[in-house]
Amino acid sequence: MQRTDHPLLSQSLGSQKTLTSFHFGTPGARPKVYIQASLHADEIPGMLAAHHLRALLEKADATRQIEGEVVLVPVANPIGLAQQIDHKPMGRFELATSENFNRHYPDLCAAVLPQVRGKLGADAARNTATVRQAVAEYLQAWQPKTELASLRKRLVALSFDADVVLDLHCDFEAPVHIYTETPCWPRIEPLAQLLGAQAVLLAKNSGGLSFDEGLSGHWWQLAEALAAELPADLPADALPQACASATIELRGEADVTHALGQHDAQALFGYLQHLGVVAGPAPTLPALPCAATPLSGSQTVETPVPGIVVFAAAVGQRLEIGDTVAEIIDPINNTVHVARAEVAGVLYARIARRYVMAGEKLGNIAGSVPFRTGNLLSA
Repeated sequence: MQRTDHPLLSQSLGSQKTLTSFHFGTPGARPKVYIQASLHADEIPGMLAAHHLRALLEKADATRQIEGEVVLVPVANPIGLAQQIDHKPMGRFELATSENFNRHYPDLCAAVLPQVRGKLGADAARNTATVRQAVAEYLQAWQPKTELASLRKRLVALSFDADVVLDLHCDFEAPVHIYTETPCWPRIEPLAQLLGAQAVLLAKNSGGLSFDEGLSGHWWQLAEALAAELPADLPADALPQACASATIELRGEADVTHALGQHDAQALFGYLQHLGVVAGPAPTLPALPCAATPLSGSQTVETPVPGIVVFAAAVGQRLEIGDTVAEIIDPINNTVHVARAEVAGVLYARIARRYVMAGEKLGNIAGSVPFRTGNLLSA
């Protein structure tokens, strides 16, 4: 194992933050898997899972069982981790800009399309190397001007050439669920099985340029953009989906226990064995508890009125149209508003607070019929 500390750009006198990465296996070996935790810095379950995964990787590395390369970043956001206001952690948005730490990553398709146009042929491996080299050159030329931009550049620089990228998050209250791009799903599905995911949300370009889609999206986008320009006799996979990425939501913010962290670490380690990154027999894949559904079919349950929230539905519960999700009680006017499911599916996330103002979100239900368009992600 090798530890590397990456100083971030300092914007203030006497202040310096550092991103730390741990490297296992042989640099450049394939497959390469990149795993990071807590990009939203107040989402801690992934950080604990990374802690337990590191112990497994260190043992495998010491016994030369790692045949590929693994890069682990257990604390992906030292900026957000240091932000608190009135004793409350503020890890989702940077205080200086109000920008979401998991948005505004570079559009790599737009960045490298001019450089790779006319350079691709029938050799998929060579095409993959050409695209990765173009991305490397773009990153080398990128000169960040802020601490946040330097964090984004460093995270992308560590992961852009990975075959699989896993971004560990959590929700407020939730079962395990996964967001991934539709072209990535076949390669991510075994991890969903090992984790026992209760919902899988699929989309192509869900909006906002999130970290994970920034690493996988340019592959299918380049293939689509260049489809009309490439010779008709080229193989369909001449430009493959060379990176599969996913956001892994490890339950809720309060689900921080060694038992859960060890379970998640073992699932991640088993997935690395399945991919052939770590030697040894891969674990048997259990049945997936859910069907993958379109993110555009997910209902965001909202309340038109303020009040006390009393949930009737538990996270992970299957709901039918018309089922009660929650009651919102106004104790002054003695009224009760019932928030209902408008799609059939699993309640895969709900808020942790129990008082809401009018127009606020209560939770999300994974419906199977697409109906939403535009930006599919929350702020």
